[in-house]
Amino acid sequence: MASRSLRILRGLALLAAVFAFGVVMFGAFVRLSNAGLSCPDWPTCYGKASWPEHAHEIVQANAAFPDRPFETNKAWREQVHRFLAGTLSALVFALALIASWRRPWARYAVIVGAIFAAAGVTLYMRGERHWSLLLSCVAISLPLLAAIGLHRPGAWRISVLALAVVIFQAMLGMWTVTLLLKPIVVMGHLMGGITTFALLAYAALRFAGVGVDDERYAGLRKAVVFGIVLLLAQIALGGWTSSNYAALACGTDFPKCLGQWAPPTDFREGFVLWRGIGVNYEGGVLDMAARSAIQIAHRIGALVVFCYLAWLSHRVSRRGLRGLGLAIALVLVSQVLLGISNVHFGLPLPVATLHNGVAALLLFTLLATLARTQRRHDDTMFLSFGHL
Repeated sequence: MASRSLRILRGLALLAAVFAFGVVMFGAFVRLSNAGLSCPDWPTCYGKASWPEHAHEIVQANAAFPDRPFETNKAWREQVHRFLAGTLSALVFALALIASWRRPWARYAVIVGAIFAAAGVTLYMRGERHWSLLLSCVAISLPLLAAIGLHRPGAWRISVLALAVVIFQAMLGMWTVTLLLKPIVVMGHLMGGITTFALLAYAALRFAGVGVDDERYAGLRKAVVFGIVLLLAQIALGGWTSSNYAALACGTDFPKCLGQWAPPTDFREGFVLWRGIGVNYEGGVLDMAARSAIQIAHRIGALVVFCYLAWLSHRVSRRGLRGLGLAIALVLVSQVLLGISNVHFGLPLPVATLHNGVAALLLFTLLATLARTQRRHDDTMFLSFGHL
């Protein structure tokens, strides 16, 4: 029974992690194809569970939302992304429920949190925005508290924590539409997706038994953790670049910007996080100097991350984890080449989407390295004592 339960947890965590990676990739595709506002309402699309397909439905959609005419080639992308995110939410709920099952208070927190999240969506659709926000905050808090108070190994607690992150991620998806692609919200939505993927991937690694029985790699942990933090900061900076439409602020020049080593920049304006509510940010609102500042900051960040992770891959290899060190190096070089290609070729959609996916893969290599340097701490043995 115990081994069967562990197999279920392993399989579900792996499936959820792979699915989360797909959602991140498809979300990037939606954002980079400028389809983020192709459904002006949430969670429906022009009032439909799917999207308008027939001529009379399109006429009704355009009449209901005259400021946002229906675009056939874009609306399906946004709504399919929502379907995928909803499926991922169901997988994460199942994972959190199994991980907390033998602790009644934690199990009830997970179940009630999911119910409150569903009720929050219903109230939002009815126009009860304040009550929806209140219920959503409670829905996030319950699995978060359960994860903190659950006295089980890390992978179990992370499985419950992922549910809180997914609920918050749903709220960010809602705000992305209602706040008209506000950059701080769009960036937060990207980071929420990356965080969800990271939590699920790490839990899958630990449930799969990745680790070591002693402390032989303890000296690597801080360096790997710092690399993860550095990479996450760079991913956030990339999200800020994308959400402010600054990817081509330097034209197609690299390493120069607009043919200059020091073009006009406005870093203060480029990094204002909050600009009020009611502005439509589709296409960006910043001038060229502010966008150039964001692009240059992203390039500087990329250089810092490249140097550090190149050193880290060498150190990891020297400590006996040659396969992981090589994986970090290969994915790192691929990511840099994709970034340069984005600029040189004028941000082609396949390359830009792949750039987001490879960033997630680079994060995965670091998470795998971190898991490999840690003791197993009974993550996989916990079931053998009948605690599930």
